[in-house]
Amino acid sequence: MTIDIRFSVLGPVQAWRGETEIELGSPQQRAVLAMLLLRAGTLTTLDEMVDAIWGADTPRTAGGTVRTYISRLRRILDPDGTGAVTIASLSGGYTLRVPAESTDLGRFRRHVARAQTARQRGDLGAASTALREALGLWRGTALAGLPGSFAAAHRERLGELRIATLSDRIGADLALGRHAELTIELSTLVAALPLRESLREHYMLALYGAGRQADALATFREFRRRLAEELQIGPGAELQRLHQRILAADPALLPEVEPEPVAAPLVPTQLPPGTSDFTGRDAELAEITGLLARSGEVPVVAVTGMGGVGKTAVAVRAAHAVRAAFPDGQLYANLGATTDRPADPFVVLGGFLRAYGVPDEQLPELRSDRVALWRTLAAGRRILLLLDDARDSAQLRDLLPATAGCAAVVTSRRRVLDLPGSRWIKLDPLSSAEALTLLERVVGARRVHGERDAAQLLLARCSYLPHAVRLVGARLVARQHWTMTDVGRRIDEEMRLACAPVAECGVASTPFEWGYRQLPAAQARAFRLLALPDGPDIGVVEGAAMLEQSESEVETILESLADVHLVEAGRRGRYRYVGLIKSFARHRAEVEDGAVACAEALTRMRRAGELLPAALS
Repeated sequence: MTIDIRFSVLGPVQAWRGETEIELGSPQQRAVLAMLLLRAGTLTTLDEMVDAIWGADTPRTAGGTVRTYISRLRRILDPDGTGAVTIASLSGGYTLRVPAESTDLGRFRRHVARAQTARQRGDLGAASTALREALGLWRGTALAGLPGSFAAAHRERLGELRIATLSDRIGADLALGRHAELTIELSTLVAALPLRESLREHYMLALYGAGRQADALATFREFRRRLAEELQIGPGAELQRLHQRILAADPALLPEVEPEPVAAPLVPTQLPPGTSDFTGRDAELAEITGLLARSGEVPVVAVTGMGGVGKTAVAVRAAHAVRAAFPDGQLYANLGATTDRPADPFVVLGGFLRAYGVPDEQLPELRSDRVALWRTLAAGRRILLLLDDARDSAQLRDLLPATAGCAAVVTSRRRVLDLPGSRWIKLDPLSSAEALTLLERVVGARRVHGERDAAQLLLARCSYLPHAVRLVGARLVARQHWTMTDVGRRIDEEMRLACAPVAECGVASTPFEWGYRQLPAAQARAFRLLALPDGPDIGVVEGAAMLEQSESEVETILESLADVHLVEAGRRGRYRYVGLIKSFARHRAEVEDGAVACAEALTRMRRAGELLPAALS
């Protein structure tokens, strides 16, 4: 009998007619179908179905409910009444007869039988291929999401069948000499199933065959320790014999066949390209690269500073400078702290594991298991991580390797105080000479030298921030007829606009907008209003008068703004705004607080005895 319908039990229970998935109803209804499929035409009584789904908590209406499920399944599976798929009623029970090939479990068994035949005739390559095809039919945990004792028991049985088949395939691959390419897969499996002795045996043999005798012996010692601590037993006799043979470097452990050629190990190189006009930062780069070169530890170097100061550019530059010292790969992740959706470490870990060849179907479903697997893969390797725009230690901690030889460069607007072992480097704006050099590299030295005084004024308006300098440079390149004075005047006009500037003109707002949006309401209001006075800085006393809060409350707010580099802390309770940030804050005050509220805040400050002129015209 051939029918145009396929069933799946090696994962969620599903069915398809052609390429169209069939809606099978509730989990309990799917459990009834799974029971009929797995019993392969054998009679299943109504009582067995009821007990399998509900057990001791069987409701009085359970029998009628199962009959309803059967009726619905008949309509779903054979809507035209052709009899192609029939659930037959016999002697108080039901049977479902479908060809073995119509279920993924039937096809799985066919592939396994092919592998056994190939192995018997000595064709290990064909056996490995057939077993790979069998394992490729799995789509997760068998009978996923189904309730009841029957599903639970078969879920465990099928899971064991999957592991046994996987072990057979790995055994065939080892016999074919594929040791090196198996080490990553087996490290994943050992991390997921740490007490499975057969997998540990395969892993030791793969490491030994890949020329990593010391690692093979280390994994035995780790397994022996785990068994003693968790189960108070020792390794089995077979594993102990393998340990002794590896200690003795027994040549008979390796296959006599000529190993198949394998591709070079996958080495991810994910660093973003550096900026071609990078300028200055010699001292900071020397410090970062020196820290990353430290041996015997896992150096974590973090770069912090205000928006637009060039944290990412410096981190990328430093990472490229030391990449040769990390031959096992360089990984990059944008953690998105200044976006609406910061990166989930669980997802980032998945990307790291994929970069080292772990297929999607072998990615652990628990975060703790992904962390363990990532650290297992990183152990013994020299890997460099660039983690850009980090939010906090919770986002970073699980991403960092735990063994010496690896290193990480982190960028963050906020210094993460509870990240042990990290060294933090704060970036300040460029010097005026460095900013001038950067502008020359963007627009050309001849044009800058022709308007040198106007260029210096323009750079001061940009507060010597690399991001702002590049933006004004790009505007000059795009409009050759504009002068430096023209661009400076337009920046001043944009800062006075009550509406947001157009996309190309976000010199002031772009680097600071995300940090500002993340401020709590009280901090945001203080950030806006305390920028109003014209003086070089603002103190706690006048700030308290402007905000109508206590001095201790204002000091706490100002310190929190300093933590995210929206103000700079000075001496004796004084704080200052960088020019562009001050202009941005005043603009937000005009838009959000209004002229009246701004004037009242300045009046309160004057009444408190500070003789500072009003800032708003």
